[in-house]
Amino acid sequence: MSTENEGTAVPPAPSAPPPPADAPAASAPQGAHPGAASAAGDPYGPPASQAHHGAGESASVPDPSWPPPPPPSTPAYGGDGGAGHGGGGWGAGWGATHQQPAPKNGRGRGGLVAAVLVAALAAGGLGGGLGYTLARENDSGGSTTVSAGTTGGNVKRDPGTVAAVAAAALPSTVTIEAASSSGEGGTGTGFVFDKQGHIVTNNHVVADAVDGGNLSATFPDGKKYAAEVVGNAQGYDVAVIKLKNAPSDLKPLTLGNSDDVAVGDSTIAIGAPFGLSNTVTTGIISAKNRPVASSDGSGSKASYMSALQTDASINPGNSGGPLLDAKGNVIGINSAIQSTSNGGFGTGQAGSIGLGFAIPINQAKYVAQELIRTGKPVYAKIGASVSLEDTTGGAKITEQGVGGAEPVDPGGPADKAGLKPGDVITKLDDRVIDSGPTLIGEIWTHKPGDEVTITYERGGKERTTELTLGSRVGDS
Repeated sequence: MSTENEGTAVPPAPSAPPPPADAPAASAPQGAHPGAASAAGDPYGPPASQAHHGAGESASVPDPSWPPPPPPSTPAYGGDGGAGHGGGGWGAGWGATHQQPAPKNGRGRGGLVAAVLVAALAAGGLGGGLGYTLARENDSGGSTTVSAGTTGGNVKRDPGTVAAVAAAALPSTVTIEAASSSGEGGTGTGFVFDKQGHIVTNNHVVADAVDGGNLSATFPDGKKYAAEVVGNAQGYDVAVIKLKNAPSDLKPLTLGNSDDVAVGDSTIAIGAPFGLSNTVTTGIISAKNRPVASSDGSGSKASYMSALQTDASINPGNSGGPLLDAKGNVIGINSAIQSTSNGGFGTGQAGSIGLGFAIPINQAKYVAQELIRTGKPVYAKIGASVSLEDTTGGAKITEQGVGGAEPVDPGGPADKAGLKPGDVITKLDDRVIDSGPTLIGEIWTHKPGDEVTITYERGGKERTTELTLGSRVGDS
């Protein structure tokens, strides 16, 4: 599934139209080779088998470089996407080959939206003035106005309502601005992870600031703090930043259990869509375990997840923000969207159509803790190359590995479990595996050292074996 990065910026819009001559003017604000990838060395999970991927790549052996090239037509971290999986193979732990969306041009998404809003407000102000004048002239007396303050009832929001959950969570979310040393960058979202000032977000939100760029986080009350990247995981699309001179009264958001989430559960998303900070949207969990490969559309490497799917409105700028359950617990990190076409507000950036994807918080929590502890991500792997062909028969271990290497790493997890080239993996524990990408997605939901049961077919007969997942440290 291919989605777009929500952290990229949008070119500024023209200033708001001038008001009528008799009204004061309103000024606009400032605004691995297609075919196979090695499961042996790459932790990357599968691309989604949804409408995000580009279709129809022929099977071949991928480039041995790390990390592997992105899968066909990857989902953007909050932008547009394509359709279908490409054929080929990848190694367990590597991402599928895909073609990245064209780079997005321009920055400053906030300028456009702000200008549009100012124009609307200016028109509204004029209409209100005229309405008041006409009412006053036509009022013959005796008009009575009822005050909502005296008869509207108690406006206190009950616990558990969307308003109450949002009010409690918003003070612990931040709008992140990241820029490279050359000034390129964008806007995203993050949330307070602990009282020491660590903020969790997406890797693609802060990637521009990793090597000597500028990074800041702004809370809803307007307080802004400089920040630095503690660690980032390209493959998982998770990053941790830390506030400089962090306040002592930080309130970390409560982390839920994404394994317990059910389709139909209510969701609340918080972020800065198109630069509009502190925006709250609602929806439900519309699917689980959705294999998704996403990119920022700039030709960078893809990231992979076995995602929570939600119809809560998610747009560019929501990346890195929390996806909450009805009690306000974080169950995921908003990361990518599927869209039918490019173009948001006429800028070439896509918007929400109700297909958003979030990294499950159980996985993100593990990754964040590793980044805080060591600064580097750790990935699970099985040590075998599997086909990327979009079939429903399972994940087939290829006859040839990446760059001429062995398809099954000698002495690796798959080798020790007795797996061989040509075996077709059909289940990982109780999860049905219908393709290579699905297998990779399931591997990514585990940690190195986890023991899993592999069901596979060889010579038309079904077999099972126990496998202990291996590990790889770092993105390169």
